[in-house]
Amino acid sequence: MARIANHLRTFAIVVLVLLTGSAFAATEAPELQQLRDQLKKAQSAEDKPAIIELSRRIVGIAPNDSGTWDTLAQTQLESDDLDGLERTLDQWQKAVRRPPAAIEDFRAGLCFKRKDYHCAEQHWLAFIATKPPRADVATDYDNLAELCAEQARWADNAAYRTKAVAAQDTAARRVSRACAFLRLHKWDAAYADMVKANKTDATDPQVKEWLPQFERLQQFLPQIKSLDAQIAKSPNDPAVAGLLLERARVFILAGRPLLAIDDGERAFKLQPASMRARIELAEALLDAGQPENAAKLDVDRYLRRGEDQLATASPSGGGHVSDQALRELGMLDARLSANPKDADALVARARILRDLRQFTLALADANAALAINDKSAAAQFEAAQDLDGLDRQKEALLHARIATELDPQNSSLWFFRGVLERQRADFAGAVASQTRSIEISESSVALSEREQCERRIGKTAEADADLHRIQELAPKK
Repeated sequence: MARIANHLRTFAIVVLVLLTGSAFAATEAPELQQLRDQLKKAQSAEDKPAIIELSRRIVGIAPNDSGTWDTLAQTQLESDDLDGLERTLDQWQKAVRRPPAAIEDFRAGLCFKRKDYHCAEQHWLAFIATKPPRADVATDYDNLAELCAEQARWADNAAYRTKAVAAQDTAARRVSRACAFLRLHKWDAAYADMVKANKTDATDPQVKEWLPQFERLQQFLPQIKSLDAQIAKSPNDPAVAGLLLERARVFILAGRPLLAIDDGERAFKLQPASMRARIELAEALLDAGQPENAAKLDVDRYLRRGEDQLATASPSGGGHVSDQALRELGMLDARLSANPKDADALVARARILRDLRQFTLALADANAALAINDKSAAAQFEAAQDLDGLDRQKEALLHARIATELDPQNSSLWFFRGVLERQRADFAGAVASQTRSIEISESSVALSEREQCERRIGKTAEADADLHRIQELAPKK
């Protein structure tokens, strides 16, 4: 009887445990279902903070729910919650017996966001090695190609684009590979891909965006291929910088600023003192929407463009630096390369840079000329004009006064000195300077300046006389 009672007691305990477990399960299921319902609503509302919080609660109760882990990780990646994503991936990996391949994919995305490209590449390749669906393979080869583009690894970029096409051939992927071939100057392969993309789906947004650009570039290809052949003969010779700049110019006119940047950077590296290379590279950077990189070259976004009648509109909406300005910069670069102490060449180059509204570079050349010969009126005058362009009128006036002392018979120097004096509210001084300018060579603009200043100091009769003289000089209708 005791043995039977003992067995009955043991049986009762087992039944009680089972009944208790069933009770817990009965209370857990509605809570989990409620969380899932709330998650669906949060997803419909695209409420990412709520999606993250609800997903965390669900996997806390159901750690084997890979779908919710995936939702949590994807939402954190899209929200740039990178530290949270890293914790999620670590917890996910520990929670399941066989970690899914998706974790590798997410770790790659995390590394890419953190610009740890080596790490990202390793994880994407590891994910591809698990043999996921072909669509996922193609997408991650796209990602790997983008990763290479971030590092300017253009050959690897094209190789990954080719693998993406092999995994899943689409019009958009053909366009992407065509663009990769452009960076490698593989023109025929690029155009073959564009033809294929257009035949595959002419309505694809990528095709519609890029086909006109390829057609525009095509008219420049004969000139580009000719330059390609010449450059290939001696790619690392400093003398090839001129050919690189010619090709960069063609790329600019063809609306391909990234290709122009490649050539501009090579030319600038070969000839770092070349002002033409600096300006061409900066123009390409501006066209590519990289004003911060142009500023590193001391070239600002006010670079004068659009006045060359032969220039085509640039992607930024303006024209291009004139061919004449670039040719003259190139000739002056050559003069200075042969004789760095050529003060006249420095002044001439500063004048072109000022005309391009690059006053910082112009002033540097003017100061270099003054360091060679501070008795040069032209150098003093140039420095004055450059300082005025930089809104440093007080310093500009000092140089303008020296210029008039060095060349007192130059009416232009006196005129500019008078303008600076007016800007500094020295109206009497401005009247005197404009009088000297008029005595040397009468002009309506100097008379107009003097008239304004005379009125400011109460010399009405003199101002009226100047106004009468201006009217006499005006062209007769």
